Amino acid sequence: MDSRDDTPDTQHSGGITVRRALELPGLRGGLPEILAGADRLGRTVRWVHAGEVPNIASLLKGGELLLTTGYGLGTRPADQRAFVRTLAERGIAALVVELGPRFTSLPAALVEAARAAGLPLVQLHREVAFVTVTEEVHTEIVNGHYALLQRAEEVHRRCTEALLGGGGIPQVLGILADFGGNPVFLETPDGRLLYAAGTGPANADPLQVWEGLRGRHRAGPPAGTVLVDVPGGGQGGGPGSVRARLVLLPVNTPLAPVHRIATERAAGVLAVVMMQARQEEELAARGRGDFLTDLAEGRIAAGDAPAQARVLGFKPGASPLLPVVMRLADGPSPGGGWAVLARAVAEELASVGVPVLLGVRPVEGRVPLLVGLRAESERPAVADRVAAALRAGVERAGTQRPGAQPPVVVVGMAGGWAAASAGLRHAAETATAAQGLSDRPWYDARSLDIDLLLWRLRDHQDLAAFVDRAIGPLRDHDHRSKPPLLPTLETYLAHAGRKAETARELHLNRQTLYNRLARIGELLGTDLDDPQAVLALSLALRARRLVA
Repeated sequence: MDSRDDTPDTQHSGGITVRRALELPGLRGGLPEILAGADRLGRTVRWVHAGEVPNIASLLKGGELLLTTGYGLGTRPADQRAFVRTLAERGIAALVVELGPRFTSLPAALVEAARAAGLPLVQLHREVAFVTVTEEVHTEIVNGHYALLQRAEEVHRRCTEALLGGGGIPQVLGILADFGGNPVFLETPDGRLLYAAGTGPANADPLQVWEGLRGRHRAGPPAGTVLVDVPGGGQGGGPGSVRARLVLLPVNTPLAPVHRIATERAAGVLAVVMMQARQEEELAARGRGDFLTDLAEGRIAAGDAPAQARVLGFKPGASPLLPVVMRLADGPSPGGGWAVLARAVAEELASVGVPVLLGVRPVEGRVPLLVGLRAESERPAVADRVAAALRAGVERAGTQRPGAQPPVVVVGMAGGWAAASAGLRHAAETATAAQGLSDRPWYDARSLDIDLLLWRLRDHQDLAAFVDRAIGPLRDHDHRSKPPLLPTLETYLAHAGRKAETARELHLNRQTLYNRLARIGELLGTDLDDPQAVLALSLALRARRLVA
């Protein structure tokens, strides 16, 4: 059966069926007789059109109830069959012919063609005013659309009331699933399932339905599926962006236009809910960040901190506390945001298996956190897991700007609340000072004390003069000549003057390394075996990135 025949319920389709049109006074007064397509009177009438020209099919768009007295049908059977065939191909709802001067009864060729094409064909035995028929049918269509909109608005009203009553996304989806009689799913733009509501055939769990249709859905939604974007807050966060997608699957009963309208209304409600949730989530993350910053800067006494932390959901008991700070080089990308980052990192940290209090500090581009340890001996292992979770969260959230330096993770020393205060402050400072260093999973805050000291002197002219005196000739050489010698010096000092290890890392034979070291000593006018000279060169190399 043609899919246009599957909409007999006008209150769901918002239109009027051929059957209903024949029951209205205008057509009923014409004594209608159905000659073909009696089983297809459930077709929806989109509009009424009257005409008498042979090529009238070219003027139609489909779904019309065509009224005619037959002057355009032609006199030959072949013309009459072609007339019906082109109307059926155009997809009109029905053909209604008024008997009179042109025909006293409809030709057999016309009737046979309508039956073969499955086109409802009606003859009127009495004259009717086509304008009256048009007015009556169009009034019914408009009223039907109004009723449809009312039903959709009722869903919107119920969803709004649910939110005002303290409900959330599950309640909104439940209302939509009940209205549509089919399961509803909220998914991310890339197809990950967020929420599900309703039941499938035989009261199947919606997740079972989702799993069963996942392959088909990813290749393309099943026929009749309603897909509606939940706007705003996606990548870029600007106009036209998509935060999520509502999917209404027709696995129990077919879906009608009213279900799409209701789904669009629900999507608007969900956009507000999700925006509010993100704002609340970011506010909560900022609140935790403010607490951790106040603790670090001494505005919260160590004795008062445990009670305030419990209010924020952090209950480490008597466990040692491990301060950790992650710093993003340029803050999150515009499409990410701090709420997305905080949620992704928190979800990754859930697998670490220890109490964690995480906050965000957008102004400084920092993510401070306290981790509860069972014992201080766990510090290295927990630091590994926390650092991996932090970086995985940044990657999942998509918040790292393209081309930006990797985030820096600094881990302080474990201890009580008083130590946590100083440890957070130290870690925050050293995370800033560590920008531009070689990438590591995490840094021990103590190993960055020299970098922190140099960073504090970064704007002092004496530091720039010191760097220039210590390694200026080598820097000038590398600008003019090959091979560059600064990497050789850095590697040599990193290996504490062990030439064999330096040669292996640089993939040089020992004689080539000796020649380069000799050339470095000659350019700098210093002895690389002198401890004081080595110390000065090490400091100059570490300060070089701060005064470049």
